[in-house]
Amino acid sequence: MKLLHPCWPLALIGAMAGAHAQPTSGTLQLRSLAATCAACHGTDGRAVPDAGILGLRGRDRNELAARLLAFRDGTRPATVMHQIAKGYTLEQIDQLSAYFAGLPR
Repeated sequence: MKLLHPCWPLALIGAMAGAHAQPTSGTLQLRSLAATCAACHGTDGRAVPDAGILGLRGRDRNELAARLLAFRDGTRPATVMHQIAKGYTLEQIDQLSAYFAGLPR
Protein backbone atom coordinates (compact mmCIF):
# COMPACT_ATOMS: atom_id res chain seq x y z
CA MET A 1 0.00 0.00 0.00
CA LYS A 2 1.44 3.32 -1.10
CA LEU A 3 0.61 6.15 1.31
CA LEU A 4 2.79 9.03 0.14
CA HIS A 5 3.13 10.59 -3.27
CA PRO A 6 6.71 10.43 -4.62
CA CYS A 7 6.89 14.25 -4.72
CA TRP A 8 6.26 14.76 -0.99
CA PRO A 9 9.93 15.67 -0.26
CA LEU A 10 9.70 18.55 -2.75
CA ALA A 11 6.50 19.81 -1.16
CA LEU A 12 8.13 19.68 2.27
CA ILE A 13 11.19 21.61 1.07
CA GLY A 14 8.94 24.22 -0.56
CA ALA A 15 6.96 24.67 2.63
CA MET A 16 10.15 25.05 4.67
CA ALA A 17 11.58 27.61 2.26
CA GLY A 18 8.38 29.63 2.45
CA ALA A 19 8.53 29.60 6.24
CA HIS A 20 12.05 31.03 6.19
CA ALA A 21 11.02 33.77 3.77
CA GLN A 22 8.42 35.16 6.19
CA PRO A 23 9.65 38.43 7.72
CA THR A 24 9.61 38.74 11.49
CA SER A 25 7.37 41.23 13.24
CA GLY A 26 10.47 43.34 14.03
CA THR A 27 11.41 43.40 10.35
CA LEU A 28 7.89 44.37 9.37
CA GLN A 29 7.86 47.17 11.95
CA LEU A 30 11.19 48.50 10.69
CA ARG A 31 10.06 48.35 7.06
CA SER A 32 6.85 50.16 8.01
CA LEU A 33 8.88 52.81 9.81
CA ALA A 34 11.20 53.19 6.82
CA ALA A 35 8.21 53.42 4.47
CA THR A 36 7.29 56.74 6.06
CA CYS A 37 10.43 58.17 4.43
CA ALA A 38 9.29 57.14 0.93
CA ALA A 39 7.07 60.15 0.25
CA CYS A 40 10.07 62.48 0.13
CA HIS A 41 13.13 60.24 -0.13
CA GLY A 42 11.73 57.71 -2.60
CA THR A 43 10.86 54.06 -2.31
CA ASP A 44 13.49 52.25 -0.24
CA GLY A 45 15.49 55.48 -0.02
CA ARG A 46 15.94 55.88 -3.78
CA ALA A 47 15.57 59.62 -4.22
CA VAL A 48 14.23 61.12 -7.41
CA PRO A 49 17.21 62.45 -9.39
CA ASP A 50 17.65 66.24 -9.27
CA ALA A 51 14.81 66.63 -6.74
CA GLY A 52 17.11 68.24 -4.19
CA ILE A 53 16.31 65.62 -1.55
CA LEU A 54 18.93 63.28 -0.15
CA GLY A 55 18.82 59.65 -1.23
CA LEU A 56 19.14 57.44 1.84
CA ARG A 57 20.23 54.11 0.32
CA GLY A 58 23.77 53.04 1.11
CA ARG A 59 24.65 56.18 3.06
CA ASP A 60 26.92 55.93 6.06
CA ARG A 61 24.98 54.81 9.13
CA ASN A 62 26.63 57.39 11.39
CA GLU A 63 25.96 60.18 8.89
CA LEU A 64 22.27 59.30 8.71
CA ALA A 65 21.96 59.06 12.49
CA ALA A 66 23.77 62.39 12.96
CA ARG A 67 21.49 64.11 10.45
CA LEU A 68 18.35 62.74 12.11
CA LEU A 69 19.59 63.74 15.56
CA ALA A 70 20.43 67.24 14.32
CA PHE A 71 16.94 67.58 12.85
CA ARG A 72 15.47 66.25 16.06
CA ASP A 73 17.32 68.67 18.35
CA GLY A 74 16.82 71.61 16.00
CA THR A 75 20.48 72.27 15.13
CA ARG A 76 19.92 71.46 11.47
CA PRO A 77 17.38 73.69 9.71
CA ALA A 78 14.61 72.02 7.74
CA THR A 79 11.14 72.56 6.38
CA VAL A 80 9.55 69.42 7.84
CA MET A 81 12.30 66.99 8.89
CA HIS A 82 12.74 68.64 12.27
CA GLN A 83 9.09 67.86 13.04
CA ILE A 84 9.30 64.31 11.71
CA ALA A 85 12.56 63.50 13.52
CA LYS A 86 11.13 64.59 16.87
CA GLY A 87 8.72 61.67 16.62
CA TYR A 88 11.53 59.08 16.53
CA THR A 89 13.11 57.49 19.57
CA LEU A 90 16.89 57.08 19.69
CA GLU A 91 16.37 53.37 19.03
CA GLN A 92 14.25 54.10 15.94
CA ILE A 93 16.86 56.55 14.65
CA ASP A 94 19.51 53.87 15.05
CA GLN A 95 17.29 51.28 13.33
CA LEU A 96 16.45 53.56 10.42
CA SER A 97 20.09 54.55 9.96
CA ALA A 98 21.17 50.91 9.93
CA TYR A 99 18.35 49.93 7.57
CA PHE A 100 19.13 52.53 4.91
CA ALA A 101 22.90 52.14 5.31
CA GLY A 102 22.49 48.42 4.64
CA LEU A 103 20.76 48.94 1.30
CA PRO A 104 22.98 48.98 -1.81
CA ARG A 105 23.36 52.36 -3.49
